Amino acid sequence: MGALLTALLTAGLVVPIALLAPDPAKADPAPWVGPLSTSGRYIVDATGNRFKLKAANWHGASGTWTGSGDINDPANHHAGEIAYQTPLGLDRASIDTVIDGLAQLGLNSVRLQFSNAMIHDANPVPDLPANPDLHGKTPLQVYDRVVERLTARGFAVILNNHTTTSRWCCGLDGNERWNTAQSEQQWQDDWLFMARRYAANKRVVGADLYNEVRRNTFDDPNWGWGNDKDWQRASQQVADRILTEANRDLLIIVEGINWTGLPIDGFAHGRPTLEPARTLSHTLVDSGKLVYSAHFYGYTGPNHSGATGIGETHDPRYRDLSPQELRDTLYRQAFFVEQDTGKHYTAPLWISEFGEGRNTTDPASRTFFENFVNYLAETDTDFAYWPAVGFQTNGVGDGWSLLAYDSAGRRIDVLDGTDWRGPAWQRLVNAPSRTGAIPAAEHWSMLNLDYGDFQESRAVRAQPDWDSGARKGACPDGQRLTGLAHTGGRGLCTGTLPAPAGYTVVRDESYVDTDWASGYTKAQCPPDSAVVGYSVRGAAVSAVLCGKSATPLGRTGRTVWFDRGDNRPPGDLGGDFASGNYKGQCAPGEYVAGVAYTGRIGSSRTPDALLCRS
Repeated sequence: MGALLTALLTAGLVVPIALLAPDPAKADPAPWVGPLSTSGRYIVDATGNRFKLKAANWHGASGTWTGSGDINDPANHHAGEIAYQTPLGLDRASIDTVIDGLAQLGLNSVRLQFSNAMIHDANPVPDLPANPDLHGKTPLQVYDRVVERLTARGFAVILNNHTTTSRWCCGLDGNERWNTAQSEQQWQDDWLFMARRYAANKRVVGADLYNEVRRNTFDDPNWGWGNDKDWQRASQQVADRILTEANRDLLIIVEGINWTGLPIDGFAHGRPTLEPARTLSHTLVDSGKLVYSAHFYGYTGPNHSGATGIGETHDPRYRDLSPQELRDTLYRQAFFVEQDTGKHYTAPLWISEFGEGRNTTDPASRTFFENFVNYLAETDTDFAYWPAVGFQTNGVGDGWSLLAYDSAGRRIDVLDGTDWRGPAWQRLVNAPSRTGAIPAAEHWSMLNLDYGDFQESRAVRAQPDWDSGARKGACPDGQRLTGLAHTGGRGLCTGTLPAPAGYTVVRDESYVDTDWASGYTKAQCPPDSAVVGYSVRGAAVSAVLCGKSATPLGRTGRTVWFDRGDNRPPGDLGGDFASGNYKGQCAPGEYVAGVAYTGRIGSSRTPDALLCRS
């Protein structure tokens, strides 16, 4: 099937198949056991079996108001679809009726949007005629009910902080960043509140941290600058808080940057998506919880904002790319994180938004949709269609949704036999996929001491400050250091070992048993201990943190010098964890037992060599 889809995509062709009508008796999703975690590029359930997110976006609680005019007038809501800060359509169909439709379309999960404003709105929503039992409930209480019904029916629910204010996304709407219309502290506190609220429900499986981070009027978001616009830093910090303070079961879903720069010909602008993760990825306090996500629509492009008129440039849109150009671009911008296995950035990829309208007649848009669906199927990638639910009147409406209801609750859907998207949808949900038990994958984790401590070990965090005043990095529990950068403070961890039986801080040569770096100062671990952390003051080595192994470790080893160039095993194991800097790395089956440095003239006490023992 993969080879066939590759050939079809390359040729820009699709295969017509028999269109199956929705089965009213279709069962709810197949049984699975929460919580979810990750193994390499796959999401797995609590039994270790692959769980592929076949999802749709049930929006509305994030806001549908366009930002001007009477908020109670449907005409001032996107496509006239007023949701009252609740999942869309509850005035037209009961919760279980909508869920029936999602099941009939072959879905097993829902990306459920919310806004920070919705969380705090204590006003009851207007009566929703199709759900009279929701009378008098606040938007958050309605959201609770939807979560409860979805999970009771066997769906996985991913909480998605889509907006800050309850306005229709996107553009310059005050929702460009997690901290544009509120403080970062409030954003973090709201996430802890939501994570705790559903912690007992193991089918609430993920925290999708923020939607389409992008430029506001004056400022770009960035990835790794360490300031208040640094999305990599902010998502890393809130993720660790969620896992350590609120709900350690949740998948942490980090979307790439959606847009930077001014969309004007001649000015720098573009859609970074996940490209920055190649050189600066996330390492969470719990390995096996990170999922990366990205959005792709045919009317946007790698350097095209999607606008027409003001904000439109002469850059190609995704729908303008040839089949091969599209494949290359998709891989470069996002799909590399799942396809490049055994790297520090390797993670499941979730395309959490894509879609097209049933009323679309533009050939290029239709071709893009077909080709994109083929690529999702070929790569066996997790997905979430946008949107799940919409409004229609006599078959006419917004047209993008999978399920559309009129004011009397009558439904049309993507598989009703009149929708050109139907065959592609069938190919996608029924495409051959990896199933069953997924072997445990070795985790590779980057340590980043650019701006402060980066201790991703629960056990080390519980210890007293082991080198006060220095910047400290520690590998996640079960991993140990395998590589260091000569400059820049970056490190690489790997392994699937028991947590250390104890820790020793080494600042001198007290445990040196052989002169493995003559003329250099050697910070070496005691016997049967491996380096699991390190500290620096400025650029200089300050100390190493040694973890006591539960079993004896080898005593023979070799010196790996990296003061004048890279010295790493073949195959780029773990990936480039310190782009632009020299790196030393032990081979598979070895552990770091010591770090050497020198303070002689012309040197800055930066790491020069590793003692790698087998």
